Amino acid sequence: MSQEREVPAAVPQEQTGRAAIASVSVKAPTRGNRKLESFLDAINRDDQVRAWWYMAQVHAERLGMSDHSWVHMQIVLNIALRLTRLLVKGGVRPAMVTDHGMSERDAEVVVAGGALLHDVGMSIHRADHEAYSLFLANGALGRLLEDIYPEPERSIVASEILHAIIGHRRRGQPYTVEAGIVRVADALDMAEGRTRIPLEAGQEGIHSISAAAIDNVRISAGESRPVRIEIDLNNSAGIFQVDDLLATKIRDTPLAGNVEVVAEVRGESEKRLLSGFRLSD
Repeated sequence: MSQEREVPAAVPQEQTGRAAIASVSVKAPTRGNRKLESFLDAINRDDQVRAWWYMAQVHAERLGMSDHSWVHMQIVLNIALRLTRLLVKGGVRPAMVTDHGMSERDAEVVVAGGALLHDVGMSIHRADHEAYSLFLANGALGRLLEDIYPEPERSIVASEILHAIIGHRRRGQPYTVEAGIVRVADALDMAEGRTRIPLEAGQEGIHSISAAAIDNVRISAGESRPVRIEIDLNNSAGIFQVDDLLATKIRDTPLAGNVEVVAEVRGESEKRLLSGFRLSD
């Protein structure tokens, strides 16, 4: 996707419970942002947050869903920071600057918090997990931000992180650039090997087939807009995934008009993803 993206290896399946949680650690290029470094350190020391990631993946596996573990969180984190820096470089000003008189580095902390905590509610239930993520994250943000921000800045940052969390749901209506970034970054965890589990498990449907058609995602600076997203497809069925998941996430956010998306089928022939289909009662 980009040189900044770091994709961690998944925890071996034989590791469960305490062993799996103890092995978790997320990282991202901080570019000298001491506040972001401190926040990531706090996250990596927090057994409760890491246990939520573990339980989110347990529920994902119970439902036959794609990865929702700490691996997903770190990928979303790296994508979100990449988007943030491209947008800022392109002249887009985040809410932490325009609304609170703080800095782009504070915006990176908000984006990181939203990226790393947006799915912790999956540790409780998939349905309404965004709302569950809110009250879990709210209980953790005080301690995670304690050594980084005094009050009232701590509550401002926490509130903006919570807004980013609830804004990532399908009709979340994010008001800020930071929340829009988290929403889009979540949707962009779609490259090869990331969204294929349902199809490989035999769950043939438009969502799983379309997801399996995506080979690669690249994020770079655009020519006419701050961000350009290029998606390589092995089958034109992937257009459904791009439009239903990604385009829906970009629309009605402050990112609309600042991101260009290009999806192309690579190669001379399309990959065969479905041998047949039977409608059953």
